[in-house]
Amino acid sequence: MLEGICILPIIPMRANKSDKSEMINQILFGECFKILKQEKKWSQVVLNHDNYCGWIDNKQYQIISKSNTRFQISNKKYTNIKIDNIQQPLLLGSLIPKNKKIINTINIKEELSFCNMKPFRTWFVKVAKKYINTPYLWGGRSPLGIDCSGYTQMVYRFFNYDLPRDAFQQEKEGTEILDFSKITLGDLAFFGNKKKINHVGIILSNNKIIHASGKVRIDDLDQIGIYNTESLSYTHKLKSIKRIIST
Repeated sequence: MLEGICILPIIPMRANKSDKSEMINQILFGECFKILKQEKKWSQVVLNHDNYCGWIDNKQYQIISKSNTRFQISNKKYTNIKIDNIQQPLLLGSLIPKNKKIINTINIKEELSFCNMKPFRTWFVKVAKKYINTPYLWGGRSPLGIDCSGYTQMVYRFFNYDLPRDAFQQEKEGTEILDFSKITLGDLAFFGNKKKINHVGIILSNNKIIHASGKVRIDDLDQIGIYNTESLSYTHKLKSIKRIIST
């Protein structure tokens, strides 16, 4: 099966093979995928890190002989990289392959350094807050626009945990915390109704939550749900809390 790599800052992933189709996800620089079907203009692909499937434009990726399994994560909100001597943006959370064959294939012209995001508690809040005020964008996964589950997925990437893409899938991960008094930094809080999970956010200290709703923002959290101090109202009803990483 053919494999590909994203060599643009972002590739929009579509629900169907059309530029007018809904953007259901984004592929960031350095992310690799398997090519399930290749047609004249479009390819159906499945991402290696979360098995998310959709359609991308054939002109927006490069075929590689073997996908990358070792990489560094860009921890700068925006920086630049040269590929074939052409400068282009590199966004927070993008992947830089350590595989020299892949680096040579996409012809990266400069070395980039990235700090190690450990230990968890020291860096977690810093990483989460890098996305503050990022506008909400359905299907987004970057500082230019992000949705609620894209946000949680990207933050956890820095700590070597590949969350699934959608909120209802993420809710199946980890250990459920039944006692609200036991919540801790980094737990995921899920919201919705009786039928489905439709929102997710990351718990901070002091009963605060950071989440993508209109923009990435910090609000109050209690056993009822998210309380917006600007509108003086509850915006999301709490359904469950999951601990993904034990610290």
